Amino acid sequence: MLLVRAAHAININNQSPMPFSIRGGLMRIAIIGTGYVGLVTGACFADLGNDVVCIDVIEDKVRAINEGKVPIYEPGLEGLLRKQLAEGRLRATTDMDAMLGAEVSFLCVGTPSRKDGSLDLKYVRSAARAVGERLALMDRRHTVVVKSTVMPGTTRDVVLPILERTSGHRSGKDFGVAMNPEFLKEGMAVHDFMHPDRIVIGAEDDDAAKVLSELYLGFDCPMLRVDTATAEMVKVASNAFLATRISFVNEVGNVCKSLGIDFRKVAEGMGLDPRVGRYFLRAGCGFGGSCFPKDLKGLIAVSKRQNIRPLLLEAVQRVNQVQPDRMLSLLEQHIDPHGKNIAVLGLAFKPDTDDVREASSHRVVLRLRKKGANVFVYDPKAMDNFRREHPDVTYCRTARECVDASDAVLLLTEWKEFEDPSLYGDKLVVDGRGVVRTKNYEGICW
Repeated sequence: MLLVRAAHAININNQSPMPFSIRGGLMRIAIIGTGYVGLVTGACFADLGNDVVCIDVIEDKVRAINEGKVPIYEPGLEGLLRKQLAEGRLRATTDMDAMLGAEVSFLCVGTPSRKDGSLDLKYVRSAARAVGERLALMDRRHTVVVKSTVMPGTTRDVVLPILERTSGHRSGKDFGVAMNPEFLKEGMAVHDFMHPDRIVIGAEDDDAAKVLSELYLGFDCPMLRVDTATAEMVKVASNAFLATRISFVNEVGNVCKSLGIDFRKVAEGMGLDPRVGRYFLRAGCGFGGSCFPKDLKGLIAVSKRQNIRPLLLEAVQRVNQVQPDRMLSLLEQHIDPHGKNIAVLGLAFKPDTDDVREASSHRVVLRLRKKGANVFVYDPKAMDNFRREHPDVTYCRTARECVDASDAVLLLTEWKEFEDPSLYGDKLVVDGRGVVRTKNYEGICW
């Protein structure tokens, strides 16, 4: 294990420091998969001066990217993409042969959850086979980097054997294999890529580690060199820990509510202790998104396969599953939702994204409908995504329209436009995020 500052990275053999470059190593890079992680990674590497080709099997997505259209909502990404397209440092294609001209390939494909919580690696396997077939055609060394979130051991035990089998080449000798987890927060992904708090390089050979170290030259943050399985665990353990903090503060927040204590003040006092810190101490109606729930379930599944009962992780998951129900319990302390018009403001799992995966809004809307309520919803960015799973609720054009149609309002996402108290008048507001304070108000943990 080796920890250095990325801005002064040394080569893996502990020789003299590599030359500092604000634009990194300037390489030819192939990004396999243009989802959230792949597109952000490709656009940001291009902005650092690298020559980037993004490869995807979906023609419509490739066409949109080449036209400067971002298929997801992420602040700053569309402008960055258009800039790199115009300057000729980035392009997208469906042709896998485009990676033949690259020095490094990043696997950024999806790893969805199975019913048992384990990760489905079909896209990882397919991408590894496609990359391996091209490695067989190369007469120079190429480095393959897994950036998809996977469980520990996947790069070493799944990806590497596929690459060797399909290419006929040997890892470490003919090509390099590495694992470089992403730590991108939705809504801040471009900023997080350009200003990381750490860079983790998991590598099975020194040459692969050296390539990544050179690629990240110029970043002023710690760089950790470990093996691939450790790098994979750093990612999933980090997310599981943050999920644990959230479920902990939600449970304590529920107790505070019953005792008439404002948990926000409790969190402020807790955060002053440097051993605790002030981050991820916001109580609310539960965490969601593509990372925390999936990584938590994946780690639980891995633990069980190792005959370890993950008691704490299972409790974290259960607390998060039932926390949105608190919104309904608080609502029912004031009105019976049956036959009433209930507004739900905020469908995305967090602001500044259109991502509704594992969002609290799903459970809240389903339970409201089961109780016989007429549900009106509004979100500034996420309604199209939410509509695919919930076509039978009423979608409003504005927050004002949604509130005016309602007998009560549930706040599930902390969008800034929901912060104006005058929006709600005398309507009952059940606030699951600490967004606003109104005349007729219930906070979830305060």
